[in-house]
Amino acid sequence: MTRGRPPGLSVRLKLALSYAGFLMVAGGLLLAVVWVFLLRYVPDGQFWIPGPHVPNRSDLQRAFAPRALQALAFLLVFGLVGGWILAGRMLAPLTRITNATRRAATGSLSHRIQMEGRRDEFRELADAFDTMLAQLEAHVEEQKRFAANASHELRTPLAITQTLLEVARNDPNRDTGELVRILHAVNTRAIDLTEALLLLSRADQRAFTRERVDLSLLAEEAAETLLPLAEKHGVTLETSGDVTPTTGSPALLLQMITNLVHNAIVHNLPADGTVTVRTESQADASVLWVENTGRRLRPELVPTLTEPFQRGTRRVRTDDEHAGVGLGLAIVNSIVRAHDGTLTLTARPTGGLVVRTRFPRPTTSVQQVTRSAASSTVRAELPPPRPRRRHR
Repeated sequence: MTRGRPPGLSVRLKLALSYAGFLMVAGGLLLAVVWVFLLRYVPDGQFWIPGPHVPNRSDLQRAFAPRALQALAFLLVFGLVGGWILAGRMLAPLTRITNATRRAATGSLSHRIQMEGRRDEFRELADAFDTMLAQLEAHVEEQKRFAANASHELRTPLAITQTLLEVARNDPNRDTGELVRILHAVNTRAIDLTEALLLLSRADQRAFTRERVDLSLLAEEAAETLLPLAEKHGVTLETSGDVTPTTGSPALLLQMITNLVHNAIVHNLPADGTVTVRTESQADASVLWVENTGRRLRPELVPTLTEPFQRGTRRVRTDDEHAGVGLGLAIVNSIVRAHDGTLTLTARPTGGLVVRTRFPRPTTSVQQVTRSAASSTVRAELPPPRPRRRHR
């Protein structure tokens, strides 16, 4: 893009020329003041006064003009040299930022400017650039890990399918019913993984339309949907809370809550486990809590649960019917970030996990109807808090 631009003067030279020009103009104005307000009042001609010779206007002009030109020449040289030095010192931080930008353009994201000194415009720019590089480096590393894990997970069902097809080809008399069942399961898992990857990409790109939603209603819908899974695992599913309005995509937020409740059910105690889904309305936020019993987790491992294809201390397995594809909390994290929310994971001392999602409330809690002469406000009546519902 920049190769086609014609060459031009450097900023340093422009500043030096500006300093020199300013000094020349200031010096010229000063000399003009001397000429206008002093020399013009000196009479011209010869003065017949006894004693030494008294200079007239012509004499002063002949003496003043060369000295004025010398002063202007000195100001020009002084302005160019001094401006060049001052501009170089002022633009030195910008040179460091430019060099860091060029290094980042070549793929070196680990470099930092780390400009010292007191805060000014250049140092604020350098600090902002360092922060951007750190975030970009972390994002690139996360994408690399995700691409590697995704390629591995997608390669596994393809390899299984190829193996089954080779077995069927080498043994024509083999019962194909079992092979078809396994192929169907493997293909279903591959489809689920692909859909999860597409959903994750959609959440990261924020390609959705925002509208007003109630997290408590979505939580009840997710609980009703996953109630058979909870009964199968012997888990008690409880829902309660207040009306929690926010803005976002109802489909993505429902998927987020479904993923949280699904993980809480699957990663629970072998028997007599519990999952609690609770919504809370705060002054400036709508909060959703999902808490479940389960095995104990080390605190340092909890932040890794939001990484793709991770489950606690190990990668996901592919032999669990309800284990999912290993993107549940990764999708949750992306959806929360896409809705300008925060996701907090906390290990329970007795085992299990507490997940808190916090979303900003709508900018206004009323619907405003504007008319030509005046505006009236219609307040939406909120229903009372929903009682606790216990599913077993």
